[in-house]
Amino acid sequence: MQASTWHADPLTWGHGPRVLEVFLEPTCPFSVKAFGKLDALLAAAGPERLTVKVRLQSQPWHLFSGVITRCILAASTLEGGKATAKTVMAAVAAHRAEFEFEHHAGGPNLEATPNAIIARLEGYSGVKLAEAFALPDLDREIKWHCKYARQNGIHVSPTFIVDGLVQGNMSSGDSIEQWLEALQLG
Repeated sequence: MQASTWHADPLTWGHGPRVLEVFLEPTCPFSVKAFGKLDALLAAAGPERLTVKVRLQSQPWHLFSGVITRCILAASTLEGGKATAKTVMAAVAAHRAEFEFEHHAGGPNLEATPNAIIARLEGYSGVKLAEAFALPDLDREIKWHCKYARQNGIHVSPTFIVDGLVQGNMSSGDSIEQWLEALQLG
């Protein structure tokens, strides 16, 4: 049996002692809102004070969630690692309607195939994903994200954990200043 030669880059930015884990479903409108604030949050807090870890929370009612989650993790195995994965996440966020169903069950995406979704995401992100998507044991990364979420009692996105504790008072609708306050970094 041949050993895997790829490595999934952890979706982690900053290196500070305060750790914020954000569980995101890439096509969820609330996750997209939270994702859009993470760079500004890290800049405001300072990467020497805060570590931000993105955990992918695939949710079955977002019907292409598994395909898109796998694309993001596949991107993390490519040159650029987490930066490439962030590019793919940003492309999903910027074109969310292209990857989601109307009312979670209808619309033009009913005609889309997983290959069409991958091709669409390649087009929007500029990242060639198909080969990495097909890595035979990439599912171990997906399973890790799933297992980690379940172990922490995470069921919805976005969910925020600060230093190991779920923060029910943080939401995607909060301002960056409110997040800094909740992180005690304001």
